Amino acid sequence: MRILLIEDSARLRELLCEAIREAGWRIDAFATASEGRLSLEAASYDLLLLDLGLPDEDGLDILKSLRLAKQQIPVLVLTARGAIDERIAGLDAGADDYLVKPFNNGELIARVRALMRRSPVTTMPTLESAALRFDMASRQVTCNGIEIALAPSEKSLLELLMRNGGKVVSKRKIEHAFSEFGDERSSNAVELAVSRLRRKLEGHPVDAVIETVRGVGYMLREGYV
Repeated sequence: MRILLIEDSARLRELLCEAIREAGWRIDAFATASEGRLSLEAASYDLLLLDLGLPDEDGLDILKSLRLAKQQIPVLVLTARGAIDERIAGLDAGADDYLVKPFNNGELIARVRALMRRSPVTTMPTLESAALRFDMASRQVTCNGIEIALAPSEKSLLELLMRNGGKVVSKRKIEHAFSEFGDERSSNAVELAVSRLRRKLEGHPVDAVIETVRGVGYMLREGYV
């Protein structure tokens, strides 16, 4: 999952990016409405975290333009505007949820999970491949009911492979999926990530293997012990 954050507070951007990445999601963060609008045009996002008090434009204008353009991306508004009429204005403009500052990061992550469960892009609550099970809500990976300890980046890679089970996922697609603006991943980084994930899966009877398709990419194939 790829999230866009538009928030003018540098400190809050830093904290939110850290929390989002620890939850296993990718995030692009910008301080202005103009940068946010450009990023929405340049990339595809699963969720928008939107501050309303931006230096160059009211966040509500971004929200209204998204809905006017029939874009259904879930939007979670983050703002200091906590009055009832202001919250009503945000929801009426097309916000899916509203979180008043200051807030707890744990609550933010829970609200993000709730929005994604309702979103069409995450209609499957779990992914399954052979003995592997990936709970999308909790981000827990298990094999025959036993949890497999994976780093957030390893979970994201496994999720991509499981979503494309039995199909080859190109290196370029993996690089793009793991990239954030200003943090492009190299082909070598992808190979290292695949190698680490393989080693961790080999310690469990997952009955599946990550195959290398030379010159193309990788595929999760079932039927191997």
